[in-house]
Amino acid sequence: MKPTQQKKFDKASFQENVKKHLTATYATTVENADSRAWYLAMGRALAELTTFDLLETENDKAIQNAKSVNYLSLEFLIGRLTGNNLISMGLYAHITDAMNELGQSLSDLLEEERDPSLGNGGLGRLAACFMDSCAAQEFPTIGYGLHYEYGLFKQSFEQGHQKEAPDAWRGVEGYPWEVARPEYAQQIGFYGHVESEFVNGVEKRRWVPGMEVQGMPWDLPIVGYESDTVYPLRLWECRAIAPFSLESFNNGDYFEAQHALIDSGNITKVLYPNDNHEKGKTLRLMQQYFHSAASIADILRRHDAAGHKITDLPKYETIQLNDTHPTISIPELMRILMDERGLSWDDAWAICTKTFAYTNHTLLPEALETWSESLIQRLLPRHMEIIYQINHLFLKDVRAKWPGDVDKQRKLSIIQEGFHRMVRMANLCVVGSYAVNGVAALHSELVKRDLFPEFNELYPNKLQNVTNGVTPRRWLKFCNPGLSDLISEKIGTEWPADLDQLTQIAKFADDKAFQKKYMAVKKENKQRLADWVQENMGIELDTNAIFDVQIKRLHEYKRQHLNLLHILSLYHRLLNDPTFDMAPRVVFFAAKAAPGYHLAKEIIYATNKVAEKINNDKRVNHKLKVVFIPDYRVSMAEIIIPAADVSEQISTAGKEASGTGNMKMALNGALTIGTMDGANVEIREEVGDDNIYIFGLDVDGVEELRASGYNPFDYYNADHLLKASMDLLLSDEFTPGEPGKLRATFDSLLDGGDPYLCLADFASYVKAHEDMDAQYRDQEGWAHKAILNTALVGKFSSDRSIRDYVNNIWKLEAVKR
Repeated sequence: MKPTQQKKFDKASFQENVKKHLTATYATTVENADSRAWYLAMGRALAELTTFDLLETENDKAIQNAKSVNYLSLEFLIGRLTGNNLISMGLYAHITDAMNELGQSLSDLLEEERDPSLGNGGLGRLAACFMDSCAAQEFPTIGYGLHYEYGLFKQSFEQGHQKEAPDAWRGVEGYPWEVARPEYAQQIGFYGHVESEFVNGVEKRRWVPGMEVQGMPWDLPIVGYESDTVYPLRLWECRAIAPFSLESFNNGDYFEAQHALIDSGNITKVLYPNDNHEKGKTLRLMQQYFHSAASIADILRRHDAAGHKITDLPKYETIQLNDTHPTISIPELMRILMDERGLSWDDAWAICTKTFAYTNHTLLPEALETWSESLIQRLLPRHMEIIYQINHLFLKDVRAKWPGDVDKQRKLSIIQEGFHRMVRMANLCVVGSYAVNGVAALHSELVKRDLFPEFNELYPNKLQNVTNGVTPRRWLKFCNPGLSDLISEKIGTEWPADLDQLTQIAKFADDKAFQKKYMAVKKENKQRLADWVQENMGIELDTNAIFDVQIKRLHEYKRQHLNLLHILSLYHRLLNDPTFDMAPRVVFFAAKAAPGYHLAKEIIYATNKVAEKINNDKRVNHKLKVVFIPDYRVSMAEIIIPAADVSEQISTAGKEASGTGNMKMALNGALTIGTMDGANVEIREEVGDDNIYIFGLDVDGVEELRASGYNPFDYYNADHLLKASMDLLLSDEFTPGEPGKLRATFDSLLDGGDPYLCLADFASYVKAHEDMDAQYRDQEGWAHKAILNTALVGKFSSDRSIRDYVNNIWKLEAVKR
């Protein structure tokens, strides 16, 4: 690899460019500019460098004639781009120096950037890591997403309750890294009807939409690590074709004058609108179709512009569907190939089923997307016809494989029968794709065994595994410079592009001098987090304490409430058992609950109220603190992860597809406490049993317990510590004068049936924590385990994940620039 930007970089001209943007773009002067203006001007000057390389990459004939992957995802949780791009461009030190000379601190300027939070959690963050790894290894790629006006909500706490506010991630000035590409705008239709005509005795169908909008593409640069390659993350913004009616305005009907603007603007207004009402469902499906149709049209535009035949589409393009959200792309491509390009059904289907691949991210039945047949019929009438035909032909194959087996037909059908017929998007994905993959070895096996066993029998070898990964550029080199420098000092500087090299660090696990340096870096990272908490939350923390971290979306299956039960057990023992001793501990949470998810919000409230009491209870004597950090986002994760001693990965076995927080924290030297779930299983294989704390039921144990009839009251009544801990939720211990305010969490675990088996795993979880607590007191032994975690998780680089996709699914060749 070549740090080419370094060679081209001219400090003086860059500084002049920054000053030019201060005045010409942001109408201020060097003397009057605030930090925000300096950040924006610097960002614009840097973006000019990447936009040049973006265009060069786009126009590279070698890339146009190579096979590309098109990564379709409704979520890209990319995080702040400036610092990460500087790492990839090899310019971090140069820009630090250049801005210092202008009287500005780069680290302060980076804090001015608001995260583009265009995703909910792991799925969107994974998409961002994958784009980074494709660019780093120069596999031709375009990411396609939506240009939401408001990202995932800003979270705050009001008397312990989650409050949501709009997240205007672009600010009023726009985002310096994005560039509009109006020449690639697309026209997208909705509603309307389907017409028929006969040509040479063959019926041709044609959709006549009743509403049309424009898809305006914005490109964000995905910068290749130390190369000139820059791929676009193309985000579609929905605009009205005729946004303003002068006639209506002149007639005094001011609302009607902008009606088209409001209707179209709503489509990309908010990431995942609330869909617990009919209008929300319609808007969400409109989002999905708008994203899919604009992306498919752009893929075909590029294919045509390169001079390739339509029948060669699978030779030059593969389309990866990140979960089921872009599923409607399959009937959309069929519609274009048949209705607009004149292909027969068989020829169109042959192209489709060699072009699409699908990643499944969940085993939770409620998370498998279905859409009402009547809604699709109304919104996308031609697509519903195509889905019917796909299903009709598919069920012929099912009948041929299992003659007379009506149950098989009912289970596999893309149309789910019932009072309201539904379209099963996951089934449509499996039928319409040439490859389907899970995201961890355990998850992929469960997909074959439990979720899609019949599909696995019908389509042998279609269901595969690609274990997730994380980009080492952002999740070690950028977010943990102290550890990065220590590693480079020992093994050289090539490891960010080849994470397997970290195994060389293992030989220093018992080196006392290295242990000391390694733990000093961890202490500095803990201090940085403690400073943030003191400054923003007013809570003073002891950096000698265990920093015990659970950061992820708030969901019952992730079991933040099991963690809360453990906190309550520690609190109970500290107050009631004079013989109980524990190493000082700070338990960190960071999580957002979906706005309509009542119990998740109640768990946040309970955790905040418990934290409030414990943090101010002198009887605890600083042995225990609880910190719930608000507004969790990528830039916050970059501070928390390097500081973690303990990584909480405690989902019910069989529920977490993979997880990537587990990989990030292990890479940064945290010890995992977790169930045999998702990628925890593979992390354990890599780091060894002695360097991870596994507890609780495994998948088979969960199934056996459910089959035997699980009764949470049995566990509650049999375990004194569990009962005492839970009963604290019923008292007014944490809500003085208001007993029962935390009852929702308590009730979910007993009367609610404890669907995720928190009580069944409680005793084992407590025991694992006791073992971990004892180990932490031996700091040399702890350092040994932490170093081995960093050294042995090279497998979990997203570079390896992408190579697996490339070799087993996409069949791409790298194009070096």
